[in-house]
Amino acid sequence: MAENKEHIFKEKLTKGEDIDTDILLESFKQHKNNNLKILLGLYKGQYSKLLAAVLLFAVKHTPVWVLPIVTANIINHATEPGEDYAEKIIINVVIMAVLVLQNVFTNYFHTYFYAKVIRNVECGLRSSMVRKLQQLSITYHNEMQSGRLQSKIMRDVEQVENLSAQIFISILSIILNIIVSFTVVISSSFTVFLFFLAAIPVAVLIRNVFRDKINTRNRDFRREMEETSVKVMEMVELIPVTRAHALEETETRKLDSQLKNVAAHGFKLDMIQSFFGSVSWASFQIFQVICLGFTGYLAAKGTIRPGDVVMYQTYFSTIVNQVSGIITLLPIISKGLESVSSIGDILLCADVEDRGGRHRLKKVDGNIEFRDVCFKFKNADSPVINNLDLSIKKGETIAFVGASGAGKSTLLNLVIGFLRPDSGDILIDGKSMNDIDLQSYRKHIAVVPQTPILFTGTIRENITYGADNIDEDFLKQVIHSANLDELIESLPEGLDTPLTEHGANLSGGQRQRVSIARAFVRNPKILILDEATSALDSVSEKKIQDSVDRLVKDRTTLIVAHRLSTIRNADKIAVIGDGGVMEFGTYDELMTKKGEFFKLKSLQQ
Repeated sequence: MAENKEHIFKEKLTKGEDIDTDILLESFKQHKNNNLKILLGLYKGQYSKLLAAVLLFAVKHTPVWVLPIVTANIINHATEPGEDYAEKIIINVVIMAVLVLQNVFTNYFHTYFYAKVIRNVECGLRSSMVRKLQQLSITYHNEMQSGRLQSKIMRDVEQVENLSAQIFISILSIILNIIVSFTVVISSSFTVFLFFLAAIPVAVLIRNVFRDKINTRNRDFRREMEETSVKVMEMVELIPVTRAHALEETETRKLDSQLKNVAAHGFKLDMIQSFFGSVSWASFQIFQVICLGFTGYLAAKGTIRPGDVVMYQTYFSTIVNQVSGIITLLPIISKGLESVSSIGDILLCADVEDRGGRHRLKKVDGNIEFRDVCFKFKNADSPVINNLDLSIKKGETIAFVGASGAGKSTLLNLVIGFLRPDSGDILIDGKSMNDIDLQSYRKHIAVVPQTPILFTGTIRENITYGADNIDEDFLKQVIHSANLDELIESLPEGLDTPLTEHGANLSGGQRQRVSIARAFVRNPKILILDEATSALDSVSEKKIQDSVDRLVKDRTTLIVAHRLSTIRNADKIAVIGDGGVMEFGTYDELMTKKGEFFKLKSLQQ
């Protein structure tokens, strides 16, 4: 059912009116060293709509271009009245009125086409990033701060959307205004046209002087914003700890320091952009005054008519404003292109699980074998797992114990596929995990982490997460087995009680029992419990342990346990240390042996 929903969602994205997320990714791959080409490539398949938007823009904008000509005509007819001057003035007024009225309709359809395309690309980008984040390795997510990812998905995509809007509105308007203005001027007076051309080198010179500084300041500001997003999320997560230890002022000062860094970088960006804009504005205003004097001189000599002075002045003013507009947009363009690069950091990341050509598992029995497995964390001095050999038969319950950092949770992550061995191999039912499609394999396992992970939804939604069409009788059985009956009955809305963020309206033990219920509702062949009872009080722990003993039947179960009393009924216990299995046997065998397990158990007496 979940796969069907994903298929429907992808199908909607790839319809003509929407965005194929594969096109977005392909654009990043093809033009990864050219952000502008990437941006243009994002709209592949949408060019017909953009062309319609451009044509409608040209039509809707005609009043702006025609008004200077109409104004000049009316002034000329008024200052040099000839035959039928009144009719000619009326005709000019009517033409102008018609052009103004058509703007209402053409502007609507222009906005419809460009806004639909831009918003769909915005949605497609975020969808692509979310999909890629689901594919990236757990190692990547452990190393990348969540606040930084959030900033890329929300802020950077917003900057790209803003850049796209500027291209299809502001830049389009600028280009068309300049083309029309130059066309009218050159057809009227080549001398005035040459004067107009003098403004272009000035614009290019100003742009080149400021370009690198603006790009650098934009990049620095974006990085500081990402860092701030990270620290804000950390602050929110730490509020209970901060409040419990009366460290509010310390935390506030720490974040204030980061906020001051953002303000300082933002201030530098604002100042360089402001100086850039003021230099551009002053330069072009001087040119505009000179233009007024020049065309006035030509009118006094009789080279042009008096009304033409207004027309030329209006068109020159238009050109000046458009060139100034381009210069003003450069910081926005720079910021948008920098965001394109930032989004590419995720979409082009190669740290993904390779599923190409891998064997999809339709069933899993639960046999697990470690063959000479070695694993070392990045930057670690020595391997945490070294030449490990271990065979686990289907249906067995194996408990892993040992000191903190011995490698117990690492072994579980290797079985899940979150980590891959540096050497050696792990076999599932005789098949190497290197040859298995891990997604198909994980459909047959369930994991209960040490810290329960709940989302804002109902208790029912948290328990049945990823498992649709759950039978109510089976759900009641799971709830009973997870010792949730009392809790559910005590809540006014029962299973449909909404949870706050991270399930904060439940106790630690209640959250863990919901997490355990979620694992068992999947009816897995391999069950992984990473200190799953660590958050429970003694009474709840005993009830849960009885439930676990019933529910592990006929499924392979791997348990990492801190409280050694909870693993008495495990088929075998593996004491992990020094990179491998130090002891292996039943609870009674290891206690009789009086070795490492006996020492650990004695410490908890």
